[in-house]
Amino acid sequence: MPAEQAHDDEPTVRDAISAPDAQGRPRRATRRFPLFTRDTARPEGGGRAASGDLPAPARQWPMLVVLATVALGLLLTSLDQFRVGALLIGAALLGGAVMRWILPSVGMLAVRSRFTDIATYGVLGLAIVLLALMAQPKPWLVIPYLKDTLHFTMKN
Repeated sequence: MPAEQAHDDEPTVRDAISAPDAQGRPRRATRRFPLFTRDTARPEGGGRAASGDLPAPARQWPMLVVLATVALGLLLTSLDQFRVGALLIGAALLGGAVMRWILPSVGMLAVRSRFTDIATYGVLGLAIVLLALMAQPKPWLVIPYLKDTLHFTMKN
């Protein structure tokens, strides 16, 4: 079969067990992925966070908790409480990472694989928290070698 031809007739594992090939011989099961996919698999843990008989907001409570906390942080940031608002935004992302790690199903909070989501939410949340703690004036966190590194990289 030429490489540029679509592989729509390529058997899947399920088809291979049930359907014979054109000569009537049983098909062998293949673990190879088809060239063209027809749908997208839901990420691990991407199922409902609550039972299906509840309304949609209740089924997606982990995502709503993260979004509400970020919205509150943005509101505080816009009301001249930059440090507290940024800390709240970083804490929301860290909370999302913890929920993704602990809960078996988190609904739409699951975007990719569990490891990728935890790493992404965790690194971004930690970076935002650290930047909020080091914000000027009067930083709450001072890293001594950071000032020397900045002066070394930006010579006058």
